[in-house]
Amino acid sequence: MKNTKLRILAICFMLGSTFITANSAWSASKEAAVQGHTWKDGSEIYSKICAYCHEDRVGPRILKSGLPAEYIKAIVRSGRRAMPAFRSSEIDDESLAKLADFISKN
Repeated sequence: MKNTKLRILAICFMLGSTFITANSAWSASKEAAVQGHTWKDGSEIYSKICAYCHEDRVGPRILKSGLPAEYIKAIVRSGRRAMPAFRSSEIDDESLAKLADFISKN
């Protein structure tokens, strides 16, 4: 039970301005939820969604790690250990490609 609560808390923090509704569903930030929203670039996505956990908190540092873009995409979609899976309704494929490109090159 404690691990489940920690995972839910980590997910909320990872998404920045998230919220938990009365039925415990959660969604991406209000910025991303706006229909037609387009992230500026991979850096913006990383700072709004990934940085909280991957900058000295839950997950490992992933910038300057040399991870290939395809690996990053696979982990984001399927999750791994404390890393939750993100559905395409939370990070669309185009945004995921921008994010993976940013992480693999920085």
